[in-house]
Amino acid sequence: MSEGAITAALVIEVQLGPDPDKRWTWPAYLANLRRRLQRDALLLVVATDATVAAWAETPIAMGQPGWVLRPLVLGPSAVPIVTDPAEAARAPELAVVSVLAHRLEPCVVEIARASLEASRALDDERSRLYVDLVFAALPEAARAALEAWMASGTYEYQSDFAKRYVAQGEAKGEAKGRAEALLAVLGARGIEVSEERRIRILACTQLPMLDGWLVRAATARSAAEVFGE
Repeated sequence: MSEGAITAALVIEVQLGPDPDKRWTWPAYLANLRRRLQRDALLLVVATDATVAAWAETPIAMGQPGWVLRPLVLGPSAVPIVTDPAEAARAPELAVVSVLAHRLEPCVVEIARASLEASRALDDERSRLYVDLVFAALPEAARAALEAWMASGTYEYQSDFAKRYVAQGEAKGEAKGRAEALLAVLGARGIEVSEERRIRILACTQLPMLDGWLVRAATARSAAEVFGE
């Protein structure tokens, strides 16, 4: 989609636990995106736990009279569990959100399978984005099970997307090494890394981005500086 076609921007945060720092960074995310795109910007927090959802819904007073940020929050109870590929195909965005909201459910692999099946019918840009979101959200065991399923032949391995995904395997191994090196540098420098940022680092497969984070980690005073926040 071209920039001229954008009517609004959406920041999606998968929140695994309460994080007081988000009361400061969420407004910054929205302000920066709104300035860059010159469009309205919305914040959607996807919580995997009802307690976390309740915490995320707390309004954020900005200091300016009348200026209060009220995050849009999707908790587990508000998102259906989508395991039917046909249902996922009718609403691929809902299928992705279902993975995010129910990542800790025993059936998350089935939810993720339905989402991947639905993504095959989309254009490359959306398909890549949705698959990245799904894999980033999954716990390690579920991610491994899904990757095994993709390579087993049950999934349409001959599709262009599946072939590209499998071909990226070696690059992912290299990216994992960079990610672990980044975490080691941050740990050695005493910079605290939240669980959400740790997931983001380990899920990243873009070597230039990881290299950039590594360079900044050498002198950064906080994790926010590493990510340019």
